[in-house]
Amino acid sequence: MDRTAGKELALAPLQDWGEETEDGAVYSVSLRRQLSQRLSRGTGPAGCQAPRPAADAFVHYRTSKVRALRAARLERLVRELVSGDREQDPGFVPAFLATHRAFVSTARVLGLLLPPPPPPLPPGIEIEKTEGGGLRVNKNLRAVVSVLGSWLRDHPQDFRDPPTHPDLGSVCTFLGWAAPAGPEAQEAEKLLGDFLEEAERKQEEEQPESRTGPPGAAQTPRPDSPEGCSEEEEGPAREGPELLDFGVDEVAEQLTLMDVELFSKVRPCECLGSVWSQRDRPGATSTAPTVRATVTQFNMVIGCVLGSVLGEQGLAAPQRAQRLEKWIRIAQRCRELRNFSSLRAILSALQSNPIYRLKRSWGAVSRERLSTFRKLSQIFSDENNHLSSREMLSQEEATESPQEEDTLLGSLPSKLPPGPVPYLGTFLTDLVMLDTALPDMLEGDLINFEKRRKEWEILAHIQQLQKRCRSYCLSPRAPVLAALRDQRQLSEEQSYRVSRVIEPPAASCPSSPRIRRRISLTKRLSAKLSRERGSSPGGSPGDPSSPASSLSPGSPPSSPRSRDPPPGSPPASPGPQSPSTKLPLSLDPPGLRPSALPLSSSHISLPGQQGSEARVIRVSIDNDHGNLYRSILLTSQDKAPSVVQRALQKHNVAQPWARDYQLFQVLPGDRELLIPDNANVFYAMSPAAPGDFVLRRKEGARPTTTVSSP
Repeated sequence: MDRTAGKELALAPLQDWGEETEDGAVYSVSLRRQLSQRLSRGTGPAGCQAPRPAADAFVHYRTSKVRALRAARLERLVRELVSGDREQDPGFVPAFLATHRAFVSTARVLGLLLPPPPPPLPPGIEIEKTEGGGLRVNKNLRAVVSVLGSWLRDHPQDFRDPPTHPDLGSVCTFLGWAAPAGPEAQEAEKLLGDFLEEAERKQEEEQPESRTGPPGAAQTPRPDSPEGCSEEEEGPAREGPELLDFGVDEVAEQLTLMDVELFSKVRPCECLGSVWSQRDRPGATSTAPTVRATVTQFNMVIGCVLGSVLGEQGLAAPQRAQRLEKWIRIAQRCRELRNFSSLRAILSALQSNPIYRLKRSWGAVSRERLSTFRKLSQIFSDENNHLSSREMLSQEEATESPQEEDTLLGSLPSKLPPGPVPYLGTFLTDLVMLDTALPDMLEGDLINFEKRRKEWEILAHIQQLQKRCRSYCLSPRAPVLAALRDQRQLSEEQSYRVSRVIEPPAASCPSSPRIRRRISLTKRLSAKLSRERGSSPGGSPGDPSSPASSLSPGSPPSSPRSRDPPPGSPPASPGPQSPSTKLPLSLDPPGLRPSALPLSSSHISLPGQQGSEARVIRVSIDNDHGNLYRSILLTSQDKAPSVVQRALQKHNVAQPWARDYQLFQVLPGDRELLIPDNANVFYAMSPAAPGDFVLRRKEGARPTTTVSSP
C-alpha cells in the first residue's frame, strides 16, 4: 500500500492506559504521543526558512508515560505538593489548593507542609558552607516556598482567621527563615497587615453605626415588615425619583456594577457543593458569605421588579404595561452588557405568577417588547440541562475584550463590552450535583482526588470569569443606587395577593393559581440539591438577608406557565416555551414536582468516557414520608436493577427489597415512563426530559420504611 510521504496520522495525543498503585496511592496512567518529524538529508542550513519535507520524509511519534494522582491519604497528597512532577501533572497543585477545604482544614495542611525551623548554626559557620550537604533540604524548601507563593496569590482568604490569623502567622514565620528576601515573604507580611488593617477599619465603622443605626435604616423598612409590605399600604414616601424614573441604560449599568463587584469577591471554594449545601444547617449562618451576598443581590433585583410593577394598585393597565416594557428594555440592556445575573433575575420576576397573570397589563404590551421578552427567556431554557445559556456563556467568553484605549472611563462600548457576568446558580448546581454523584472517600480510606479535579475545572472557570470582569469600567451613580435600595419590596405571598387585588381571578377559571405554603425557592434549591423536599428552618421568604431568601441564583426556573397567559394571540404570549414549563416563583399549586428547578440533571464526564456517557439523575421513593430525592450517577452501563439498588441504598432501604420496586421516569405534563426491569436505564430513558425518577412498589409488594440520612 502506498503512503503519502510526511502525512500525519490522526491519533489522539493522550490515551488512557489504566491505573497504578504506589505507596498506597492510586495513579491514573495515560500515554502521551509527541510528534517528532525527521527530514531527509540535504535540508537547508540552520537559521534559514524551514524547507518542505522531502519525498522520503516520515513522521515519528515518541510515546511517554504520564501519571496523575487519583486517590491517596492526606499525608501523601501533601507530600505530592512538594515532590510531585509539575510537568507530568500540572493541575495537581492548583486543584488541591482550590478544593482542600472540602476535606481538610488549612491549619492541618500547613502542619503537614511546613517543616520545623533548622537549629541555629554554630558560631562562625556561614549558611553557604552547608549548601552542598543540604542540597536536598534546600530543594524541598524551595518547593514549599513555591507552593505557599501560589497559595497566597490565588487563595489569600484561606488564611483569614480573625483576630490573630494564626495560620498566616505560621506562614510568615516559615518564610522569615526559609526565604526572608523572597516575594513570598513580602506577600505574606502584606496580607497579614491588610487583614489587621481591615479589622480595625470595620471596628471603627461599627462604632458610629451602633449609635445611629445603619444607613437607610430609618427610611427603608425591612421587606418582610408589616408597614413596608402590606398590600393595603403604598409604603412610606421617599424623597427623590423612583427607580423607573431613571433611564434604561442607567439602571442596567448600575445593576451590572453591583453584580460585578459581588461576583469579583466570590471565593470559589465557597461554591463547592460540600460547602454551599450546608448553608441552611443550624449554626451555618456564616457559611459562604460571598455567595450569600450574590443571593441577596439577586433577590433584591427580583424584589425591585415585583415592587415597581405591583406597588401601585391604582395604575391602569396601559400604565402598568409601560412598567413591564421598561423592565424588558432593562433586561435587554443587561444582555448587551453581558450581565446574565441581573438578566435572569428580571426575567424570573416577569415570569412569576404575580406579574405574569396580569392579563390586561400584558395585553397592553407592544408586540415588539413581547418578542424581545420571548427571545431573552429562551436564553435560560431548561431544555438539555440549560444548554442554551451554557452555549451563550461560552460564546460570550470567546469574544475578545475591548482594548483599553477604546474604552472611556465610566462608559462601555455598545457592541463589545467586557465580562460576562455569569449566572452563578449554574455553577452552584453543577458543583452540588458533582459532590452528590462522586464519593469523597474510596476503598482503603483514600481521598478521592479525581473528584477534586473535576470540581477544580468548574472553579477555574469561575476564576477565569472573575478576571474578565475586572475590565468593566462603570462609575457608581448615587441616585440610582439609592433608588435601588429604597425600592419597595414584596414577599412572594404578598406579591400574589396584591396581584389578585389588581386583577381579581375570574370565577370561571378553575386553573387560577392558588397560594401555596410559604416555601422559598432558596429552600427549594436546597431541597433539590440535598435531596430533601420541603423547607428547613431559618429565615423568612421575604428577608433578603436570610439564607432562605425568596429567590437565589440557584433556584429560578426559566419560563412562565402558559395556563394563565396574557390576552392576545398565542404567538404574542410572553411565554417562550410549552405549557409544561414552570414558574420561577413559589406560587405553584400544591404537589408541584421539584423537577421544575433548573439544572436537574448535570452531565458528568468520567475517566475514559465521553461527557454524554454519564449523567446525574434524581430518584425519589413514592411513600408517605415526603418526596425525598437522592442523586446518583447513571452511566451507559447501568441497568434497572442496579439503579434501583443504588437508589434504595441512598434512601437507606434494605437491599433485598430492590426486586419489589419499579422505576419510572417523570416526564413533562405529569406523565411517567416505566423503565422495564432489565432495561439499560441510560438508553431507555427519555433524554429530552429532566433526569427525575420515582420508585414505586409493585402491586402486592410488602411495605418498606425509610430513614432519611442527615
